[in-house]
Amino acid sequence: MKVTRNPVAWVSVLLSAALLAACGRDASAPTASAPGVVETGKIAEEAYIYGFPMIAAYKAMWEFNVDKSNSQYKGPFNQIVSEARTFTPADTAIVTPNADTPYSMLQLDLRAEPIVVCVPDVEAGRYYSVQLTDMYSFNYGYIGSRATGNGAGCYLIAGPGWQGETPAGVAKTFRSETQFGLVIFRTQLFNPADLDNVKKIQAGYTAQPLSAFLGQPAPPAAPAIDFPAFVGEDPFKTEFPAYLDFLLQFAPEIPEEAALRARFASIGIGPGKTFDFKDLSPEHKAAFGLAIKEAFDKISKTSGEIGKNINGWSVGSGFGDRAFYNGNWLLRAAAAKAGIYGNDAVEAMYPLARTDAKGEPLDGSKHNYTLTFAKGEQPPVNAFWSVTMYDGKTQLLIANPIDRYLINSPMLPNMKTNADGSLTLYIQKDSPGKSKESNWLPAPDGPIYMVMRLYWPKDTPPSILPPGEGTWSPPGVVPAN
Repeated sequence: MKVTRNPVAWVSVLLSAALLAACGRDASAPTASAPGVVETGKIAEEAYIYGFPMIAAYKAMWEFNVDKSNSQYKGPFNQIVSEARTFTPADTAIVTPNADTPYSMLQLDLRAEPIVVCVPDVEAGRYYSVQLTDMYSFNYGYIGSRATGNGAGCYLIAGPGWQGETPAGVAKTFRSETQFGLVIFRTQLFNPADLDNVKKIQAGYTAQPLSAFLGQPAPPAAPAIDFPAFVGEDPFKTEFPAYLDFLLQFAPEIPEEAALRARFASIGIGPGKTFDFKDLSPEHKAAFGLAIKEAFDKISKTSGEIGKNINGWSVGSGFGDRAFYNGNWLLRAAAAKAGIYGNDAVEAMYPLARTDAKGEPLDGSKHNYTLTFAKGEQPPVNAFWSVTMYDGKTQLLIANPIDRYLINSPMLPNMKTNADGSLTLYIQKDSPGKSKESNWLPAPDGPIYMVMRLYWPKDTPPSILPPGEGTWSPPGVVPAN
């Protein structure tokens, strides 16, 4: 999703106004119950970094499942919504969208009772995955080809307050730390003629409350929620504490975060709190605005540093469960900014490229490029691989004359190889000519951002795993002669 526009310029205006208002008088002295100006800024920065992915997740929830007037609206909670198509430039709720696999999505509301998700038999050779994410953006579980195989099965997803046991007929119970969360189904599409087969698989994905699965009376419904509207970029600016106040009520505190949550509460951020930026003194507003700027700068910097630079590609992993992050909230925020809802490394790897092999920025207005895989050295995967093109400014798919947003391994039969058996992709804004158009990946007329996806990467040599240290490396993008 377009997670946030850069708030730096806006914050500069805020700081100037607040500091001018404060000029000529002493800062308010801290009280026993409220941190001083400097400490408020430190806590605000921590809270911003901690809450950034939660607000990004809420943006998707608002657009997908709450705001029915939104162009990105999918459907209600606890109902699987499938789209028998791949993403296009019209899809803007999520940045760096995957255009390889048609999506099915299920936004969970686990407050009343668990949900049982069932999947059908999927034929051997077709990859699919079901990614379970919570409001923290943790990946807390997987169903699918790699994790559970291609056979049919039912799985229970429970919220943080549920204490029951796995019932008969359910293969496994997954427990979410938050009461809301997104389940993302990805079903491999081999080619346009394969779409009806994908539709049949998607029709076999089901979700129902545990009581319905067991044939028992339903528990009382959860209370209705007055969801705050997600409008513009204010939720990522000074309004972020109000949104975090709202979201944290659905994310019960765990012991490891007790001290952190207490620090947030000391400046009015937490469940049941009613933080309002307008109520702050000019000095606190200035400190708060500076904290947002510095936090966003840290997130942006870290986002660009995830992984190891290999031939111009950033190869690493920024996605996982709570144990993976181990309290590194900056990495979690940076990963959400790079592209929220990415997979664990064992499920998919995402080498990213903004520069060519020599470190020069990729720019379709200045150069044509090539990307060549030597014979026998295409990405090593158990499922399939792809290279997707995005606009370097927005990280969204770009419109182009042939409506091609990626090149992937299922397309290989229709592509041309070189005399030595290598495969060259032509990366440029204009057609390389009819004879090469089968290998053309259209680029924007400006900055380029590319993502290579390796679905179910091999874990034996040659392999891209472990991230940044594997025996296989992506080849560099080079300017064409």
